Amino acid sequence: PLRLLQAKTVPKRLGTSQRKPREPQVPRSLIKEIFKHFVKIPVTRDAFKIVEKCSEKYFKQLSNDLEAYTHHAGRKTVEVADLEVLMRRQGLVTDKVPLNVLIERYLPLEYRKLLIPVAVSGNKVMPCK
Repeated sequence: PLRLLQAKTVPKRLGTSQRKPREPQVPRSLIKEIFKHFVKIPVTRDAFKIVEKCSEKYFKQLSNDLEAYTHHAGRKTVEVADLEVLMRRQGLVTDKVPLNVLIERYLPLEYRKLLIPVAVSGNKVMPCK
């Protein structure tokens, strides 16, 4: 009877988690907001799931390409020139449509101020490099 009252021993867990680490993802709400901005009609959940998967694959490929351009240039940091080369290869940036035009056309004013240098009073250029 004494053996029945003893508690069972449970094997201790190791300090490491059993879950595999997940890759960082673009928030679903951001993808949905951007997609709704360009598509003015309702979208079903199934269609949105496909859009979500495609955008994840697109950003993964984009980051891999930028990494390759940076390594090819012998640097460890991605620069604006790398992004511009990538956008030229995709056909987004051309001689007629430079990168600044795309920034002005699609980004909000607060991002435009950060990315495009503007001359202000006192002969200063903002943002400073």
